[in-house]
Amino acid sequence: MSDPGTILERPYDPSHDLSREDRRSVTTELCEALADADEVHREALRARLVEVNMGVARAVASQYRNRGIDADDLEQVAYVGLAKAARGFDPDMGHDFLTYAVPTIRGEVRRWFRDSCWMVRPARRVQETRAQVTACVEELVQELGETPTAQHVADSLGIALEEVEEAIAADGCYHASSLESPGGNGVGTLADVLGDVDDGFTRAEEKASLAPLVRRLSDRDRETLALRYFHQWTQEQIAGQLGVTQMQVSRILTRITAQLREGLGDGLRAA
Repeated sequence: MSDPGTILERPYDPSHDLSREDRRSVTTELCEALADADEVHREALRARLVEVNMGVARAVASQYRNRGIDADDLEQVAYVGLAKAARGFDPDMGHDFLTYAVPTIRGEVRRWFRDSCWMVRPARRVQETRAQVTACVEELVQELGETPTAQHVADSLGIALEEVEEAIAADGCYHASSLESPGGNGVGTLADVLGDVDDGFTRAEEKASLAPLVRRLSDRDRETLALRYFHQWTQEQIAGQLGVTQMQVSRILTRITAQLREGLGDGLRAA
């Protein structure tokens, strides 16, 4: 068992980051001392726990850079999350402090984004679910000693897995990317890889709507329509093929197009 007084008397420079191995060693020792310390020593040990793991908080904050938020602001929020983790950690549970602290810090940063930094604001329902998910993850980490799965969170909250996944996906709504930013694989810009409006979809819908109307036409009307609009024949050529005058061909085409427009209009009204 580690003596709290002895540990706290050791010199420590918070401006110097410990190596990963040294940080884990010191953190483990602090947590062991925390389990049996009196309240006065507990507060001092929690403060030292925060100092020792500030590098962890900065590492978590760095994962949320490039979202239009100043790095110093992110780090300050991460430090708040680390302090909350130190206060909320229960050493009697026997779990590793960092396993609990990292999701708590991440949850604090995400909560700050949720409340202050939405670039594209999701539906209120999604925001509220996101808050529930974050709180639930923190509780389950303390209970399980590891980060829970989305299904575990859904079961704990009594909601559908899809709702949890939708809430987690809302993390991407904080920063709008410029169309001038690099595109896929660093080639070109984002604008270069965006799709254009495809007129083919509209034409496909029009063909699907016209097909039953065309089938109702007489054989001669269908032939006239095909010669004019599919084979690109002139009215004079069509007149020679059908054995009628050019004026009659014009009247036939006018009647057919009017009939088709009327049929399309009836279909839209029926829909």
